[in-house]
Amino acid sequence: MPKIVDHDLRKRQIAEASWRVILEQGMEGATVRNIAKEAGLSLGALRHYFSTQDELLEFAMNLVIKRVTERINKIALNELPPKEKILQILLEIIPTDSEKMAEMEVWFAFVAYARHKKDTFDAKHDGIYDGLRNLIHYLDQAKLLKKNLNTELEVERLYSLVDGTAMHALLDPTRLDKGRIHKLLVYHLNSICIDEIEKTY
Repeated sequence: MPKIVDHDLRKRQIAEASWRVILEQGMEGATVRNIAKEAGLSLGALRHYFSTQDELLEFAMNLVIKRVTERINKIALNELPPKEKILQILLEIIPTDSEKMAEMEVWFAFVAYARHKKDTFDAKHDGIYDGLRNLIHYLDQAKLLKKNLNTELEVERLYSLVDGTAMHALLDPTRLDKGRIHKLLVYHLNSICIDEIEKTY
């Protein structure tokens, strides 16, 4: 009886193999040959799923976004106080463990690569900016923001905070560990919200 292959699973496995290659060798090592070897496939078998390197890398980029989005959506469905829910969502975007650290390192490598592939990739529209704007507007609509805040500038500030914190957490995880990231996000949310989030961690 012929073996049934789960093609969606195989594509995800190939994408994950591309992440491992990027983490070990950088984007310059993310050749179709190297990824096929890491995935335990022949070149021909890999090309059955992805005809070009760009097609493979685009899928791998989108899989990072999909994973983060799934985790965020799970938190959004939880019964949590609004500010605590937002804090938990922010902690999913910033790398605070080995899995998220690997995702972030791969993502930054993708973004640098995608800058020169604008006809193929659209790394600017990763959904993070829109998601953070939704969080600020959610706080605003719930009357939880302090008065006279410029919500559009608060979106930009939160976006800069998240992006910068993610980069520094990646470069210096000893200094900017999970506990410090948590305190930083609580400090920021308390600075813009009328009621404070618990500072304990």
